[in-house]
Amino acid sequence: MNPQRFAGQLAAIFDLAVQLAESAKAEAIMILLESPTDWEKLKARSDSAKVLIAADRPEQIEGAAQAGFKTFVLHMEDVPVFEKLTQALLESVAQELLKTGSDVIAVYSGFEPGKIDSLSYIRLDEHLGRLTVRDLRQLKTRVPLETLKAVVDIAVEIGREGREGKPVGTMFVVGDARKVMENSHPAVHDPFRGYSRKERNVRDRKVRESIKELAQLDGAFVIEADGVVASACRILDSAPVALTLSKGLGARHWAAAGISKNTKAIAVVVSESSGTVRLFQNGEVVLRIEPFRRAMKWKEFDYEPPTAE
Repeated sequence: MNPQRFAGQLAAIFDLAVQLAESAKAEAIMILLESPTDWEKLKARSDSAKVLIAADRPEQIEGAAQAGFKTFVLHMEDVPVFEKLTQALLESVAQELLKTGSDVIAVYSGFEPGKIDSLSYIRLDEHLGRLTVRDLRQLKTRVPLETLKAVVDIAVEIGREGREGKPVGTMFVVGDARKVMENSHPAVHDPFRGYSRKERNVRDRKVRESIKELAQLDGAFVIEADGVVASACRILDSAPVALTLSKGLGARHWAAAGISKNTKAIAVVVSESSGTVRLFQNGEVVLRIEPFRRAMKWKEFDYEPPTAE
């Protein structure tokens, strides 16, 4: 891969980003690149600004880490720039490189592939909602953060929008897929059977839309740690365990609690009645997300105490 010269438009856009970061007191500059550049020149022009580098593949930022930059490999070639930036910012918060209330200047190719031509001024408290580092650490304990976030995003969309104006309840079981498959059986013919792994990855927009359509069917989606849908429409057969859930949670929530108790998976449930998304780990609700009609809000953890029978 031929490096992109740090000159001309790239240098000019970056200089503007440094000036904007200084005047706005932004915490960092995030650059989304499609090929390497002269990292030493970039470092020299960055002045005192914190610069974070993101790209889809490792070879696109080869040498950046050795030059002292913090880098992120996204593996998100087929998704919009907005989603790539969101993922890079999310990982920056998770690694405590950015605070959730920070302002960030983003530099990227917005119009012409391969050419840096756009600047954005991003307020993380508006862009990511009230997401906390504690939430991220908690969610990352069992499966990669990027996989879990993709699944939660789908769940929140289902909870907020339903399908064709009607509320829809569904469940995703993420991670430890082999054991989850051993503890479940098909409700109907698996609609994902026969497709390649690439055609079953939740990061693909077409796959996400298919999942939203299939959410109306009975059973759970089983998602592997790398984001590939192992199967859909699975009825969970988890062995009985001692569980105590809040009053009002139905069979779907009990099944989610059971599978998360008997495996290392995280279960994500969309409530059909309210659209609320709950994440279960080790048999307990560890995070609840309210799918507001406006931008998604990740709520501070709110413990749901068991109700004595």
